[in-house]
Amino acid sequence: MKILITGAAGFVGRNLSASLEAVRDGKDRTLPQLKIDKLYLYDLDSSEALLDEACAECDFVFNLAGVNRPTDPADFIAGNLDFAEKLLSSLERHGNTCPVMLASSIQATLEGRYNGDYGRSKRKGEDLFFAYAERTGAKVLVYRFPNLFGKWCRPNYNSAVATFCYNIANDLPITVTDPGIRLRLLYIDDLVCEMKAALLGCESRCSFDGVSETLDHEGLFCTVPVTHEVTLGEITELLYSFAAQPRTLELPHIPEGSFAKKLYSTYLSYLPYEKVAFPLKMNCDSRGSFTEILKCAGGGQFSVNVSKPGVTKGMHWHNTKWEFFVVVSGKALIRQRRLGSDEVISFEVTGDEIKAVHMLPGYTHDITNLSDRDDLVTLMWANESFDSARPDTFFEEVVK
Repeated sequence: MKILITGAAGFVGRNLSASLEAVRDGKDRTLPQLKIDKLYLYDLDSSEALLDEACAECDFVFNLAGVNRPTDPADFIAGNLDFAEKLLSSLERHGNTCPVMLASSIQATLEGRYNGDYGRSKRKGEDLFFAYAERTGAKVLVYRFPNLFGKWCRPNYNSAVATFCYNIANDLPITVTDPGIRLRLLYIDDLVCEMKAALLGCESRCSFDGVSETLDHEGLFCTVPVTHEVTLGEITELLYSFAAQPRTLELPHIPEGSFAKKLYSTYLSYLPYEKVAFPLKMNCDSRGSFTEILKCAGGGQFSVNVSKPGVTKGMHWHNTKWEFFVVVSGKALIRQRRLGSDEVISFEVTGDEIKAVHMLPGYTHDITNLSDRDDLVTLMWANESFDSARPDTFFEEVVK
């Protein structure tokens, strides 16, 4: 399959191009049925010859080209309509009736048409593509995207999420006039996933029920099925919690597929160089060190324990708290004894053969570095973060 992407240097174009290049080059094998032979990446600095060749040869077109904030409102027509006419004319001249996707906007609805030139130009573009489909029989896929967010989105342009991420990551102020304002947001990876489905002829269709207008092309619009409804206040609250993570070591609950997970990935992509790495507080003494790494709102704390040669640590038990000990470097003896019993269970573990050992509730336990020269490094996970007010940790030697 040969694919043309117009607007390839833009936010959506860069993400889509990178994803399809990974498929083409065999790096992404999640869609074995999708075979890509060539990608034509067209943008403002591309030659007309490239566009002409692509229109003659391509099997699918993603038309992402367009303008959002021109200095002259007349450029809405030039950017969103004139190029579209040139693209469709070239396809028609070559007799190429391959499927064509159009990136439109929810601003093309009735409200959008009366809100400004951008919405009107997008609606006229839709009409242009539907007329092309009726005239040529080509398959046209028109998507009305809501507000987009994700990596590589330009801040201080037309995305509040990108601006908030960039400013908060760089310790710059943000302005939120009404935290209760709700936005419908579309994550870039969900958009790209839908574009791949469209390539395979499995695009998602919608009727835009609830939009206060009668559509001339009811049922012909496409949609990305996964979006998120959130308020500006919810967005900024999450972002400030992400920004505080190097200090608090705490992450909010970010379940699979959630807006929080997607926003956190987006936020990280805006971190300046000096914030990519951050120090952790090492609690050091003659025995070695203990360093907390991460505390999760959903439960659990990760830490790293370093023990000097011959040192034994632990010698305590918990009522409810339980842990994993994972030796990643060195050789250790882990011992446990149930309170009220003299029976000791023990495990010799090494970083050369990594395994996880449960620290059982109601069992006092310790860990000893068996080396006489090398440090022992152990990754530890507890099912709850340490609470100094309720430590649930009680001294008791394993072997009396």
